[in-house]
Amino acid sequence: MSVTVRVPAKVNVQLAVGAARPDGFHDLANVFLAVGLYDEVTVTAADELRVTCEGPGADQVPLDRTNLAARAAELLAARHGIAPDVHLHIAKDIPVAGGMAGGSADAAGALVACDALWGTGASYGELNDICAELGSDVPFSLVGGAALGTGRGEKLELLDVGGAFFWVFAVADGGLSTPAVYREFDRLTPVAPAPEASPALLAALREGDVDALAATVSNDLQPAALSLFPSLRDTLATGTAAGALAALVSGSGPTTAFLAADAAAARRVADALLASGTCRAARVAESPAPGATLL
Repeated sequence: MSVTVRVPAKVNVQLAVGAARPDGFHDLANVFLAVGLYDEVTVTAADELRVTCEGPGADQVPLDRTNLAARAAELLAARHGIAPDVHLHIAKDIPVAGGMAGGSADAAGALVACDALWGTGASYGELNDICAELGSDVPFSLVGGAALGTGRGEKLELLDVGGAFFWVFAVADGGLSTPAVYREFDRLTPVAPAPEASPALLAALREGDVDALAATVSNDLQPAALSLFPSLRDTLATGTAAGALAALVSGSGPTTAFLAADAAAARRVADALLASGTCRAARVAESPAPGATLL
């Protein structure tokens, strides 16, 4: 018997970052939007815990117990007195190390799949607690849609979205370390104000207003990402020149995100990005998308 769960990527339409806390994390006002690029996690009973992976960037995914999906299986098993003896197979389509929460998505997918395979009957609260233990982005991967994340991003308030938004994601050659980006943020921003969600941005999501959303998207980590990966400036300029309504670094990068007026405009932006040679791949996706879903 096996169970497969599909999990979405995310884009941060607002990432407001406060000063570093004593525990090393930063307080955030993080507006997540799930987008229609998906990984699939399949869990099958096995003699021991093992991880395999296929798809773009699979060679960059750890296959030992440092993998977040493996850690998710272990944490759920430990709570229920079960040996975590499963084969976790990850079919990647979310860019790896791209600031789109692919590893977090896989953890949420493994958690839901193991719960179904083992019949543990875990409540949403229990699953969410495990997600928060695994990482700041994992709770959102569980629920999808749109949400405001506060604390270090793990405390979620679900948001209404009044329409579809179309995106292009330009996948860079190379990666960026999230801790390194935050260190650079700290260097560039010695005094950071308390983070707050933008009322205008939340209204734009609620009303499905693409022009208003384009005018309000922001990412406080973008200057740090550009400092460490300067060639992303060319990618952002290319997408903007091709007609994107807004362009920003996705999360800690180095994937860049472009908001388009509609699906046809998104395709034109993607084509221009590919032709420019400023990125390795360009992916079109619609949002919002559902969270972890049993297939």
